[in-house]
Amino acid sequence: MTALYIDADACPVKAEAEKVATRHKVRMFVVSNGGLRPSANPYVETVIVPDGPDVADMWIADRAGPGDVVVTGDIPLAAKCVEAGARVLKHNGEALTAANIGNVLATRDLMADLRAADPFRQGGGKGFTKADRSRFLEALERELRTAQRP
Repeated sequence: MTALYIDADACPVKAEAEKVATRHKVRMFVVSNGGLRPSANPYVETVIVPDGPDVADMWIADRAGPGDVVVTGDIPLAAKCVEAGARVLKHNGEALTAANIGNVLATRDLMADLRAADPFRQGGGKGFTKADRSRFLEALERELRTAQRP
């Protein structure tokens, strides 16, 4: 049975994911190390993991598999979930698949090396837009429909 896993720390699309999961009657796990208000929705389970590096990621990676959908911005977690057969989306609706996860990991590592080499280089990236939110909703709808097919 399909489950939706949300890497909830710094996730800007929790409410949208809950609406889509409810519409599809899919169990949704919102995983973090605290600070979230639990949902009263019977399809949503808030999972609070102990503090520590990557504990929430490990919880998701240990459970996600074929037929499941994972929403995360954490590329190493995404790679583990893709390898396990889960469908993975970033918060902006970008799908991470077996075909592209290697390039995404390599780019992440390259950017980390560049930031480490230049202490004055400030990250920041671009902000989360309404278009990103819309792309996410369309992508989650598509991924859940596909994941629920026999």
